[in-house]
Amino acid sequence: MSSAETDAMTTALHISLITETFPPEINGVANTLGRLYEGLRARNHQVELVRPRQAGDSNQRSNHELMLCRGWPLPGYPGLQWGVTSTQRLLKRWQQQRPDVIYIATEGPLGLCALRVARRLGIAVISGFHTNFQQYFSQYGLGLFTRALMHYLRWFHNRSTLTLVPSASQHLELERRHFERLELLARGVDSQLFSPSKRQNALRQSWGLRENDIALLHVGRLAPEKNLGALKHCLDALQARYPQRRFKLIVVGDGPKRVSLEASLPEAIFCGVQSGEALALHYACGDVFLFPSLTETFGNVVLEALAAGLGVVAYDEAAAGLHIRHGYNGVLAMPGDEHAWIEAACWLLEEPETLRTIRLNARRHASRHGWPDIIEQFEGQLLRACDSETGLVAVPAPVTIKKS
Repeated sequence: MSSAETDAMTTALHISLITETFPPEINGVANTLGRLYEGLRARNHQVELVRPRQAGDSNQRSNHELMLCRGWPLPGYPGLQWGVTSTQRLLKRWQQQRPDVIYIATEGPLGLCALRVARRLGIAVISGFHTNFQQYFSQYGLGLFTRALMHYLRWFHNRSTLTLVPSASQHLELERRHFERLELLARGVDSQLFSPSKRQNALRQSWGLRENDIALLHVGRLAPEKNLGALKHCLDALQARYPQRRFKLIVVGDGPKRVSLEASLPEAIFCGVQSGEALALHYACGDVFLFPSLTETFGNVVLEALAAGLGVVAYDEAAAGLHIRHGYNGVLAMPGDEHAWIEAACWLLEEPETLRTIRLNARRHASRHGWPDIIEQFEGQLLRACDSETGLVAVPAPVTIKKS
């Protein structure tokens, strides 16, 4: 047993978790942070949550375990927001209840305020790189700001003791962009919740599927950055390649692209946002999981689909690159090669035995990647940050971007 693991058994930390999204909000970042939060509390750590006020917080007040702040709507992301608080409020709170270590999950105004206060008080800071905002900017017509945003993100994360990234591909990309002190913290999956045993013929029949028909499932936010046009291209190719078979595209999720997707895919079933047992049921009733996104830092849905025993078709990066062995427990294509991605889906469905074997291997692999090991690793990283003698890095003033 390592010294960090030994310390973890005896040292209870006071941890402050800073985030602008948290359950019951539905997105990959909120899901991950909810798991980390509950996992640390279950290991007897005191975890303070600092987040914007949510719609369901009308009667909720700040206390020693929860600090609520104001929020501003995030353009293009209904339901999500930037958090805003004053430096003096956070400074006073942490002077009275000093955390041992701070985890900053989002780089907006709330995260920046927390970083400044933590450094002023000499508190160790770990940051998490959860979202590829720099890639999203080009999808929302803000490509000119991408370079400035990347400069800010690098400045922000290089001020922390450690930056946690969810995948090897993300680690490599940020390392090439001169981010410092990077370390991997992958994601886990609840393989009891997401399981092929939840499959129900009644739901499949409601989708108009017979026993041997193929349900092509996609789960995620329906947004420009998710490369969703590839879904129609793949469906058309499969129907042309295998005209004797019936395919049905099932789309779970919501977002600004839903209306245009419904128009281009009139025969698809759009199920809206699902969560918990309902989401697990939808996964279990699918056969193949189509995931064309190229902007993921991880992609929790890939691991959920593997746990549900689906044949996953994805690009070789993020969660898919970390967890899928091509032709064994899923199929992969080089990032950006849509033709290869579609051909991978066609190969997967060429022989029924191929799909059956890959689905069995997918479930077997995912069942070995639960959250407890991830929580334990995160706990060790927090402990090391507390003990680090190089936790604080000299901070130059952030670059101010002037309007021309």
